[in-house]
Amino acid sequence: MTKGIFITLEGPDGAGKTTVLQRLVPRLEALGKQVTTTREPGGVAIAEDIRSVILDPQNTAMDDKTELLLYIAARRQHLQERILPALESGQLLLVDRFIDSSVAYQGFGRGLDTEAIGWLNQYVTDGLKPDLTLYFDIDVKEGLARISRNSTRDIDRLDMETLEMHERVRTGYLAILEKESDRIVKIDASQSLEEVVEAAFTVIYDRFLKNKT
Repeated sequence: MTKGIFITLEGPDGAGKTTVLQRLVPRLEALGKQVTTTREPGGVAIAEDIRSVILDPQNTAMDDKTELLLYIAARRQHLQERILPALESGQLLLVDRFIDSSVAYQGFGRGLDTEAIGWLNQYVTDGLKPDLTLYFDIDVKEGLARISRNSTRDIDRLDMETLEMHERVRTGYLAILEKESDRIVKIDASQSLEEVVEAAFTVIYDRFLKNKT
């Protein structure tokens, strides 16, 4: 079985990772790579339905553990329908958020048991981890300011959380980075978009493509 390259993009809200992902695709395809992109929660019909429930600003009564389990359920369906087929066919797969988001948001952000979240992630992914995770780091206030300046972006339930919650999320990401520095590469997302895209592309190219193109 041919195995593809599994890359995830993570970061606090407003870090710009989704835009960077979109900019990376043509550059990678220009090198002859078959690129698949997807996102969490979502990426396939069932998971997108779950996403709409999680992020609906009207769902203010949602319990923290309910939120976590909805993310986990969406992840399992996404894995089976989108992630594994892409990797089995040898694709270069770019995923906007994956297992680290649950630890950062529901673990550090919500205060849920990170060991339990780790077990759930392990269970639903059958132990699958990304080959590389690009973590886009930005000051929380600047990230939220970017969101408020973006008139085309819908405000979801997580965007409405307190500054303190978002600060805890960033702290969580930095803790994961320290623990798994071989897998996760930190990128300064406060730079210009062009600089951030170049930094992300360089990491991918040097790690996976430099001697194969």
